[in-house]
Amino acid sequence: MAVEIKYVVVRKGEEKMTFASKKEADAYDKMLDMAEVFCDWLSAGPLAMEEEQCEALGLFLAENKDAVQHILRTSKMPDVDASAVQAGPESAVQDLSKEQESSPAAAEEHADATLSKPKGRPKAA
Repeated sequence: MAVEIKYVVVRKGEEKMTFASKKEADAYDKMLDMAEVFCDWLSAGPLAMEEEQCEALGLFLAENKDAVQHILRTSKMPDVDASAVQAGPESAVQDLSKEQESSPAAAEEHADATLSKPKGRPKAA
């Protein structure tokens, strides 16, 4: 009889993924934490998004954190081929792009609002 140790990542009572090593499970859990923070941050922004879109976009950003960090540091696309980008919530990104294309004024207002927002976390009431 063989004994196997499995590490299960559970979120809100739901099993998300099972791993053979604690290191992999911790990394996945950390990525889900990051996706949740991205989603909360996006929800507080000026764009109106469905919760599902927000979650999908947050997960996409968390899965591609290295590319996001590179873009933030250099203001340039990372030197990777398209297949290196984690596939996934592309529909949320496409929907967001379509929304901005259909309303260039809204995209411009978003850019203006983003530049004029004070930095830091909003204070809780």
